[in-house]
Amino acid sequence: MKYICLLFFSFCLIILASSCKKDSFITSTNARLSTSVDSLTYDTVFTTVGSVTQSFKINNLNDQKLRLTNVRLVGGATSAFTININGIPQPEVSNIEINANDSIYVFVTVKIDQSISNLPFIVRDTIEINYNGNKRIVPLEAYGQNAHFKKGEILTATNTIWANDKPYVILDSLKIAAGARLTIQKGCRIYFHANAPMIVDGTLTVTGTKAESVVFAGDRLDPIYKDLPASWPGIYFRETSKSSVLTFALIKNAYQAVVSIFPASNTSPKVTLHRCIIDNAYDAGILCLASSMEADNSLISNCGNNISMIYGGEYDFTNCTVVTYGNSFIEHKKPVLTLTDHNDANDVNNLNARFTNCIFWGENGSIKDEIQTSKKGTVFNVYLNNCLYKAETDPANTSITSSLKNLSPLFDSVDVNRRYFDFHTTVNPSPVINNGDSSPSFPRDLDDNTREVGVIDIGCYEKQ
Repeated sequence: MKYICLLFFSFCLIILASSCKKDSFITSTNARLSTSVDSLTYDTVFTTVGSVTQSFKINNLNDQKLRLTNVRLVGGATSAFTININGIPQPEVSNIEINANDSIYVFVTVKIDQSISNLPFIVRDTIEINYNGNKRIVPLEAYGQNAHFKKGEILTATNTIWANDKPYVILDSLKIAAGARLTIQKGCRIYFHANAPMIVDGTLTVTGTKAESVVFAGDRLDPIYKDLPASWPGIYFRETSKSSVLTFALIKNAYQAVVSIFPASNTSPKVTLHRCIIDNAYDAGILCLASSMEADNSLISNCGNNISMIYGGEYDFTNCTVVTYGNSFIEHKKPVLTLTDHNDANDVNNLNARFTNCIFWGENGSIKDEIQTSKKGTVFNVYLNNCLYKAETDPANTSITSSLKNLSPLFDSVDVNRRYFDFHTTVNPSPVINNGDSSPSFPRDLDDNTREVGVIDIGCYEKQ
């Protein structure tokens, strides 16, 4: 009995010693500490616009508590960075306790003040962690850029011109009033905040080139956001808008990239797209409601619904590639082209739509017919001339001539896992090569290459 009591007493001493050890602080300079990252880097952050918050952990790798002398932002309160240390939003916090084999979080945000420089610039700082006479640092780096900031602005001038001197950042919204015109020159980059649409009640003119296209995108350029669809609302051509022409525009990552509502007040198309790219729109690449649009040599790719023409209208598309591959951002659950002459209330409007030398293709989804039509009225004229399309059943009430069905266009390279898409069709014998109708008068393709005289390819690119 005495022996059993001795064993029990010894066991209690061991438990107590172990508990005391974990409750005590390690003071040795050999104390082990790690951070979950070696550094934090932020891609382009526009001046006065806060970035995404990043974080890292400080890990106590010891079997005893560790007291950090301090964790501090070296730049202090004047730094472009701000930190939150274990729930305390201060540039420096002292005497931080970390339990044995535990960790704390440090959250870091950057906001860059305006600079006189128009070029990208780099801001840096350092987080310093001091403990037991040791020092560990975590470098911080952000690429910042000054920009023209437009917050809820309404343009009313006859012709406002935006030059390519520095980017434009749109906050809240940008509106082109009825009767006003905005001309955006080649090379301009326009970045929209998450709640900021471009509203066109007047006229939008984009004069991009192949070498210097005009880019419309969301303003979150840090890696986890820069390729997300629905990162900004899109461009909306409303009832009074007219005669907008976009040349070499890249419109990406919107919720609805281009929306055109009702016809123009003159005889010209409400919107004309010359050699444009619309990509990665969550809901719709092009959405038209009883409107009018022309497009040539353009790519509408990887959208929730690439082109949707509802409630009739007047449309003419030539040498366009309309394609979606289901991927981690966009599920291919809708056809790449939808046409109806009615709205949800079954009101009917005349539909006239002509597609010449176009590709309508989709993969990695549940869609079997990439072109779907719905007719309720009398005037319903849809023409597919020298097109390539994918379907089990041909679209109803559609005139199809000299077109190719269910022949893979043999795009150059598609890697869905890496989200790499090259929709050129240079692989011979791709069925799109030399099978276009040569009569349309658009002599240059999306790469600004001259199309072959007399015999041209289907789609937005011409094989060279």
